[in-house]
Amino acid sequence: METTSLGLHDAAAAFADTVIGGGLSPQASALIAQAGLLRHRPEEALPLLERARAAAPRHPVPLIALYRFHFYGHRLGQARAAGEDALAIARTALGPDFGDAPPSDDAARHDAAVRFYLFTLKGLAYLNLRLGDLDDARLMLGELRRLDPQDHVGGALLSHVLARHEEGEDMEMGESLPAHPARGWDGAAR
Repeated sequence: METTSLGLHDAAAAFADTVIGGGLSPQASALIAQAGLLRHRPEEALPLLERARAAAPRHPVPLIALYRFHFYGHRLGQARAAGEDALAIARTALGPDFGDAPPSDDAARHDAAVRFYLFTLKGLAYLNLRLGDLDDARLMLGELRRLDPQDHVGGALLSHVLARHEEGEDMEMGESLPAHPARGWDGAAR
């Protein structure tokens, strides 16, 4: 069965609705809420979040909940795995041609599915920086720069952080790091 561009648009629109919680089963929603009440007992909260994910495997909300659970619990490797799953789900919803060309400026600013993809990419770049996987961080930041040249999601700041870190490795003790703008890709490492 061939998917039409209208079908892809409908799939992206439906996904955009799920990003804000639409279409989540009451069972999965209840499991996430219950896990939230147990956040001070992570050993009890995690199985609930995993059950929510199993109940809604293609829905972004259980992944967002898992990502937050691991991120705020300082389990960055597990947060990265949840983010990678979220990125794959978003890419599927956006269709096979997404990314062949950067999305329109309007889509990067207002389309929930596109923004979810871009913010997830930014989050993964951040996690890779924190985990010391600089090559993966650089790769993701390059893709983010290509897809969001106007820097609507603020990925350039991470590129500046990476550049400063890399410049700092090659500098002598006592030398100061050059300043970088806080917003925009100008001056960011490519």
